[in-house]
Amino acid sequence: MVARRLADESVQPAAFAFTAENAKWAEWKIGLYPAGRQQSAVIPLLMRAQDQDGWVSRATIETIADMLGMAYIRVLEVATFYTQFQLQPVGSRAHIQVCGTTPCQLRGAEALIDICKSKIHHDPHHLNADGTMSWEEVECAGACVNAPMVTIYHDTYEDLTPERFEEIVDAFAAGKGDTIKPGPQIDRVYSAAAAGPTTLLEKPSAKRTKFVPPAPPPEAAAAAPAAAAPQAPTTAAKPKDVSAESAPAIKGTPKEAKVSEAKAEGERKAANASAKANGKPNKAMREDAVGAESKAAKVDGGKASGKAKADAPADGAAAAGTKKTRTIIAPRANPAEVNPVAEKGGSAPLFSAPAGAADDLKLISGVGPVLEGRLNALGITKWSQVAAFSADDIAKVEDSLSFKGRVARDNWLAQAAALAKGGEAEYVRVFGKKPR
Repeated sequence: MVARRLADESVQPAAFAFTAENAKWAEWKIGLYPAGRQQSAVIPLLMRAQDQDGWVSRATIETIADMLGMAYIRVLEVATFYTQFQLQPVGSRAHIQVCGTTPCQLRGAEALIDICKSKIHHDPHHLNADGTMSWEEVECAGACVNAPMVTIYHDTYEDLTPERFEEIVDAFAAGKGDTIKPGPQIDRVYSAAAAGPTTLLEKPSAKRTKFVPPAPPPEAAAAAPAAAAPQAPTTAAKPKDVSAESAPAIKGTPKEAKVSEAKAEGERKAANASAKANGKPNKAMREDAVGAESKAAKVDGGKASGKAKADAPADGAAAAGTKKTRTIIAPRANPAEVNPVAEKGGSAPLFSAPAGAADDLKLISGVGPVLEGRLNALGITKWSQVAAFSADDIAKVEDSLSFKGRVARDNWLAQAAALAKGGEAEYVRVFGKKPR
């Protein structure tokens, strides 16, 4: 594959902007990723931009980089790596990508390329006379079993003969590409055998029936009540069930008993939560936190006497019963506002923002609108703050925003120092160019 580069400056637009509908979509797509991981939206945003304009320009790359807080070179690396992204203007009705990898070559890809040369343009990446068609040869497009094949925008057209491919080219050139059905162009289902199925030919004979668990054997049912019978009291004090002790007696009909039991359980949990907030756990709360199993009496099943031995609780409270209880862990509350520091367990800024209007941090190369907002949320609003970063400050910022090495890689400190000293004029004097 030849090196992929941006188009000449003569065809590059001065700016790029998503339409209102696509801008709303892009904001939604970025929001799908967790804080610090929005850069993962770069491929969907590039593809949406290409669907809007037909190709990916330098302005497109820079705009998306700013939206995601990425260095321009990082977005350029993505756009130049994938052949799905067109880096120069293509045909307005179709840009045909002919797969030229070995399976397609063996099945007639050369003939498809000859048709592109004769009907569109002799050279790839060139428009036809009216600017509606273009073509190129690409590496494997992922449908080897249906070779040869081509890709047009988001669709593939497979199992092509030269005659059928000419019909497809003519249809797109006439603006009737929507009349061509994507996928295999012969009588086959997706990638199934072209001659029809050769396996699993029998009609299914099994019938799906609802599963019903088998009833327990009679001896197991008879033994169940005996196994559940309580043991005879011993001379040692029998442990109490803390949850039973704290819950009121349940009376009335089974339905009323169920409602009362749920109410009692809710009151017990509320009391536990209140006690935890005040730092004064009660017995029931200790049972939830430690679990009845760790406080329960330990029964020695190897002795014929069947007597139980109980471990006394360390805090002097009555030991819990043998009934297992569920440990309840209160979820950590979400912060009231979106803040990178919230991922570290708090909502207060890491730095104290100086008084006065905030500087334009976007003049620092590598800082876009999204990243500027996140820096402001950390309390960083001035160039002078960035210029004075210590090693510990850099570590805190990079850890909170999850971009290790970004500050040194993009030379934030030197840029910020120049801006803090004399603004854009000093930046030009030091670096020989205007800040972005």
